[in-house]
Parts: sequence; C-alpha cells; structure tokens
Amino acid sequence: MQRHTAQSADAERTSETTTSEPSSTLEDALLQLERAAELVDVDPNVIERLRHPTRVVQVSVPLRRDSGEVEVLSGYRAQHDDVRGPYKGGLRYHPAVTAEECTGLAMWMTWKCAVMDLPFGGAKGGIAVDPKALSAAETERLTRRFAEEIRDVIGPTRDVPAPDMGTDAQTMAWFMDAYSMQEGETIPGVVTGKPPVIGGSEGREEAPGRSVAIVAREAARYYGKSIDGLTVAVQGFGSVGANAARLLDEWGAAVVAVSDVGGAVYDPTGLELSAIPDHETQPEAVTTFEDAPEQRSNAELLELDVDILIPAAIGGVITEANADVIAADIIVEGANGPTTFDADTVLEDRGVPVIPDILANAGGVTVSYFEWLQDINRQSWTEAEIEAKLTTKMQSAWEDVEAVYDPAMMTWRDAAYAVALSRIARAKGARGLWP
Repeated sequence: MQRHTAQSADAERTSETTTSEPSSTLEDALLQLERAAELVDVDPNVIERLRHPTRVVQVSVPLRRDSGEVEVLSGYRAQHDDVRGPYKGGLRYHPAVTAEECTGLAMWMTWKCAVMDLPFGGAKGGIAVDPKALSAAETERLTRRFAEEIRDVIGPTRDVPAPDMGTDAQTMAWFMDAYSMQEGETIPGVVTGKPPVIGGSEGREEAPGRSVAIVAREAARYYGKSIDGLTVAVQGFGSVGANAARLLDEWGAAVVAVSDVGGAVYDPTGLELSAIPDHETQPEAVTTFEDAPEQRSNAELLELDVDILIPAAIGGVITEANADVIAADIIVEGANGPTTFDADTVLEDRGVPVIPDILANAGGVTVSYFEWLQDINRQSWTEAEIEAKLTTKMQSAWEDVEAVYDPAMMTWRDAAYAVALSRIARAKGARGLWP
C-alpha cells in the first residue's frame, strides 16, 4: 500500500494548529473559487459575480408546539447563481443552520450542477432547529409554514428544494402539498426527493451513495488499483455512506470500517455489512454490531491505513490538525465539504489525492434532475432505468474531469472546478449582463 510522509507527527502537533479557528463553509467555498480562478481562463468579472449570491432570504417561522406554546425559528434560502437554470439545493433542519452556511453550500451546489452538466444553478436552505426535538406533528406544521414563508422565491422553474440533513422524503411531501394548496393545483416539480407515489423518483435515496461508489471505482482504476480486494473505510453509515459501502462490497471491495455518531467498528479482513443497520434503519446502532473484532472512534477511523477513505458524515472532519496522519491512499468525499481548505493543502503536499464532493456525491442532484424531468413531463422511469442513466452520467462527468486533470499542476478538486467554471463562464458570456 502506498505510503505518504506526514509533514509533522501527530504527537508533536503545535498548540497553534490544534487551537486555530476552523474555517467556515463559506470561507472554504470562496478560497476554492479563488484557487480555481487562477487555473482557468475566465473573465475576472465573472469570478467577481460568482463571489456573491443572487440573494439570501431569511424568514421567521412560527411553530406551534404540541404543548400549545409558540416558538419562532429562523429559516433561510440562499440562491447563489441561476445562469444555467433554476436554483437547486437541499433544505436542512439542524441547530447550526445559518445564512452564511447556506450561502457556502449554495455555491458548492452551483459548481456541482455545472460539473455534472445539469441545467440547474445552486441553492441551499433550512431552519435552525434540532429535528430530534420535534414530534412528527410539529415537523409537519413547521415544514408547511416554511413552505409558505419562502413560496415567493421557489417554484419548479425558479428554485427546486430537496432533502438534506434532518429532512427526508416525507418532509418534501408536506412541502410540496403546502405549496400546491396555495397554488391551487398539484405541482410535484416544486421539490425533489419525494416519495415515488406522489412523483418522486425511484433510486433517489440511494443515488448519492451510488455515485460515491462509482467515482471511487473510477479513481481506483485511474491509480491502477482493482476494485476487487480494495480496502475501504467509511465515516458515516447513513444514506450516503451505507449505500456506497454496500455497493463497493458487492463489487468485491473489503469495507473494513464504518461509523456513526457513536463510533466505529473495524475488521481488517472486511465487515459483514448486511449485519450492520444503517442510520435510517436504526439510528446510532453501528457500535452495537457484536461481531466486529475492534471498535474505534470516528477520529481513529479517519487515520486507518486503507486504499480508500470515504468521509460521508458531516463537513469539516479532515482538517489541518489531522491531515498529516491520514494514511489512506485516496480520499473520496461523500459528505459536503468534509475536507477544509487548509487540509487540502496539507494533503496535496503529501500527494494524497482527494476526489471532491462536487463530483463524488453528485448522484443526489443528478437523480433529482431525473425526478424533475419526470414531474414536468408527467413521466415515470423504473429504478433500473434510473440506475443506468445515473451510471452513464457519472462516468461522463468523471471523464470530463479526468480529461482536464494534470497532476503536475492541479488537484482533482481544481480539475472539477475548472470544468464547472468553464461551463458557467460560457453561459454568462452568452447571456451577458443586463442592463
């Protein structure tokens, strides 16, 4: 297995490194844009426009709790750029949701849609709330009221939300129903990620994990590795991580470690994944798997000596403080923003390739696009058709990025940004600036 020389031993990390403030999502997104702009021949005026979102909407969302008490929560919708089509991006329910975070995530959605060559721009939104503290009835009331508060800035040809952290297909069903009731007609295309019975697409839930697995396989091939027997560690055994792990296992890889918020299980010979419940089936149950010979922390999982590491839990887990002890040969990002800008620099210096989230986990927005097409055209595709279309789209996107990638000059993230920025710049050039 290839080795990378750490620039400093973890035991000797300086206090400055361990106590420095982590960068925000927006700061990382802007730094990545600046770096990519240096590698692509794009009009600086286009880059200046892309530094700023079109709009960031903040609303107050009153929620009547089951007790009868009314609580007012803050909701957001950041719309970054729509030069290539309607805004597209998830809605998350999480205590840490802020306008700044939504703006950074919306920027990443712009790049993601462009690198996949989808006719969408980027958006992100949500409510600052702990979804675990809400009853089902409270979640429904909150969602319906939020849909009403942002109704003027969304729509099937304007801005199309989708599920994200803390939301799911049922949330999207309530959102779609609330919007449709106010419009006076059923409009399934206003959101994606719905249950198939009301216009959702087959294969949507599995799509991000499937795309991560496809891209991991392509990255392994690029570096001369066979997927058969490849060792893989997956941080986060939710929808993305579990589906990626199971598909790679099906293809012959040895998934040696998986984790959830409670910790990780590890078996150097490969885990029996069918015996481990994912987060959706049984939340926080990974460490209850009794047949795993070892348990590790989430931090220790990131440092395992494996062929491929897939951080698929939350953002900002690979930082300047731990990037020097990452022992994986390849990192494939399953979560949004799991690697900070400073960590990217350390990994680049060490020669550890990082396949970026805007390519690797783009299966979700790609199948959302398929769902949107089915909705506006009143069509329905089978799961097999969706999987085939997704595989074709992911392999095409990988080939586009691989064609640009030059290891002597750039990282994989740089290459993906170069593809995305070139497409966005051409669209802005064609449309011009009005007036």
